[in-house]
Amino acid sequence: MNAQKPINENGALSLLKAHNKQVRQQGWASIICNFFLFIVKYIAGVSSGWSVALIADAWHTLADSSTSALLLFSAHFTEKPADREHPYGHGRFELIATLIIGVILGAIALEFAIDSVKKLQDGTPANYNTFAIVVTIVSVVVKELLAQYSFYVSRKTANKAVKADGWHHRSDSISSVVILAGIFISPYAWWVDGVLGLSVSAMLAWVTYSIIKSAVTELLGQKPSSKMIEQIKKICDEVSQTDVMPHDFHEHSYGRHIEMVFHIKLCGELSLFKSHDIATAIEKEIEKQLNVHPTIHFEPKKELPKKFGADLNKE
Repeated sequence: MNAQKPINENGALSLLKAHNKQVRQQGWASIICNFFLFIVKYIAGVSSGWSVALIADAWHTLADSSTSALLLFSAHFTEKPADREHPYGHGRFELIATLIIGVILGAIALEFAIDSVKKLQDGTPANYNTFAIVVTIVSVVVKELLAQYSFYVSRKTANKAVKADGWHHRSDSISSVVILAGIFISPYAWWVDGVLGLSVSAMLAWVTYSIIKSAVTELLGQKPSSKMIEQIKKICDEVSQTDVMPHDFHEHSYGRHIEMVFHIKLCGELSLFKSHDIATAIEKEIEKQLNVHPTIHFEPKKELPKKFGADLNKE
């Protein structure tokens, strides 16, 4: 196995700061672009007979700015080192930020649905103009570029909140595509504006569900990935040069800080000191290669690890 360079506490903090720098750059880019799009979309909505679809889409875009500001706020808090009250650091603030983004999206989706139903009940059509068409096309392009940028930063930093923000941008881009299609249909169907508003609301509701589900799952705790388990088993085999049968894995994620607890089986003839030596050697190698902080519980079995030999019983 190609061992990675060990990541000590200072190195991990430096990596986190580098990642958060990228998160801040993405956040500021989103805020500036979204605020500009909000203004032009709102003007387009008003000039199109107070189109509920366009105005709802404008507020959706402004909400993107608020969630991006939340990302900047969370990036600041995740850099705080561990303290007495938070011994595992402040990494879960990223998940809290993701949940807040999801709740904001859900509230916007509900508001859009109410406005759209009211529009259909009133029977008021929207009168889209050329400015509305141009603004909607620009919005599709800019929001998709922001989504791609967010997904890129998320892949580089493994930041779930940035990924959620990316889906926020993507949902805005899709809603703009739907609205653009509706603009060309509107001369033949007065009700299209209300239906488009409901469509945007439904898309937002689905994105909200996906974002909240992902964040809640990690907060509640989840099973380690099969890839992670296979990597740990391989490290155990290489260190002990025998099958110590690692099992009963439990992962506790705190943002970038991951605690892993699992069991191994060692020869019952080994002394407590020597069993501890083997477990410690495995723990150090896992932390070095995977940047995971493991705690190992060992159980007795008959055969003795070959690498360590029977002399391990000698104190």
